[in-house]
Amino acid sequence: MSNKSLGEFEEIVLLTVAILYEDAYGVSIKKDIETRLNRNVSVGAMRTALSRLEKKGFLKSHFGEVTKERGGKRKRYFRVTQPGKTALEEVMESRKKLWDAIPAMSFDF
Repeated sequence: MSNKSLGEFEEIVLLTVAILYEDAYGVSIKKDIETRLNRNVSVGAMRTALSRLEKKGFLKSHFGEVTKERGGKRKRYFRVTQPGKTALEEVMESRKKLWDAIPAMSFDF
């Protein structure tokens, strides 16, 4: 596993950025997580996670064009980087190993 850990919420945010692809900006990511996972997400938690993921090199961002509906404010769009994809693959593989190691009798209710 890489030396940059990935928390559970960070994993969800990173996966959602990948799902939304070119439409991944703060509000759309927040709404998608809330809809898809039926989970409330605060604006502060979203901003913190996006900032952390960008500092770790798992995301990169760029600003979109100025829009009238946002009063001239530009949206900040996010994309998953290669290290971000690698981190997601490592998490997925780790979880798969754990699931595969569970004996059938563990869930024999």
